Amino acid sequence: MTESRIDLLFGKGHLPVTVPAGVRPTVIRKGAMAKLSDPSGAIAAALARPIAAPALAELARGRKSACILICDITRPVPNRLFLRPMVQTMASAGIPLGAITILVATGLHRPNEGEELAELVGDPWVMANVRVENHDARDEAMHVHFGRTATRGTPIGLDRRFVEAELRIATGLVEPHFMAGWSGGRKVIAPGVAHHATIRTFHSARFMEDPLAVQCNLVGNPLHEEQLEIVRRLGDCYALNTVIDEDRDLVHVTFGEVIESHMAAVAFVTASTRIGMNRRYRTIVTSSAGYPLDKTYYQTVKGMVTPLDILEPGGTLIIASSCSEGFGSPEFREAQARLVALGPERFLATLTAKSLAEIDEWQTEMQMKAMRLGRVELYTTGLDDEERRITGVAITPNVDLALQEAIARHQDPDVAFIPEGPYVVPVFAGE
Repeated sequence: MTESRIDLLFGKGHLPVTVPAGVRPTVIRKGAMAKLSDPSGAIAAALARPIAAPALAELARGRKSACILICDITRPVPNRLFLRPMVQTMASAGIPLGAITILVATGLHRPNEGEELAELVGDPWVMANVRVENHDARDEAMHVHFGRTATRGTPIGLDRRFVEAELRIATGLVEPHFMAGWSGGRKVIAPGVAHHATIRTFHSARFMEDPLAVQCNLVGNPLHEEQLEIVRRLGDCYALNTVIDEDRDLVHVTFGEVIESHMAAVAFVTASTRIGMNRRYRTIVTSSAGYPLDKTYYQTVKGMVTPLDILEPGGTLIIASSCSEGFGSPEFREAQARLVALGPERFLATLTAKSLAEIDEWQTEMQMKAMRLGRVELYTTGLDDEERRITGVAITPNVDLALQEAIARHQDPDVAFIPEGPYVVPVFAGE
């Protein structure tokens, strides 16, 4: 068997990994999804023939205001394809352009501004004609409170601009999410434009340590169930959901009632994204899915957690992430420093008694799932020495070297490669 090469998504390009002679690589990718030959036509058709809802033009007729949610810069949602036709349809139906707000669903992430905001929206006409603003989960005055959920007592606070709009639409990308099962739909609302107490409750250990709060699972998933309860409490709401392939090209779009349209997109993407495997591996090489997800180490953790179902206990998980923007929030940095100082067991003990998680420490909690199962090695070009130290994982200067050492350590030539990182979910289906 000769030497070969496998390219991982990395930054805005690819990172080539040399597969040594004698190694038996298994490359795990999404199942085949045909690109849409006419993305604009597909979006127009979805807006005209929604799921469990009237057409967008009919929904907009007689309304005086509208709010469209979009995901923040960490998600490669093709906003440039659908925001303008949505806004123009609303305007043609009688909603003044000045009464249409596009709201960036940041959750507790930082705001997107300037050139980054223009990149996110993707259409200069939209930027010039409607208000584009960022959600701020810490701004008390900008939230409407609805009490608590009946099931688990989660406090419900949502952005006033979305709640008070006469037409409410969430937009996003449906992809595996390592806690909520799937992204998109209801998740863009909560935690996307939720109050910090709502978000911090979602991310408390009570939810994070639940075995059903995992990627690709909605059945019994406590996060998903709370999200559904919140959007039902909100009232009439709609969603446009997109599915993209490894090239970031549109392959599917749905529009309609927020829950029904999301479930239709989940049904489409599940078969292609959730990949059954008949074995586990002692060595896995993966990525953080490239730009924009690998801008920070915070987001990189998702790529560590997603393949754990096929990692042999005690195995090695090698992940490549550019971390071009650095580490992440100050709160996440502080949580990682505590992890390194206390160790995983003592750190987890500090979390379990809290009803409200400290901001961004939940990502550190998720990283521990990978650390408890095996050895994690990170290749990055974007962190300084102190940041590398507080990752708490092994740092490798070279993915090729890390791969060679892992093969030698485990005495096993079978290696799994996941070029698209957390956008592909391998699951152990039995031998």
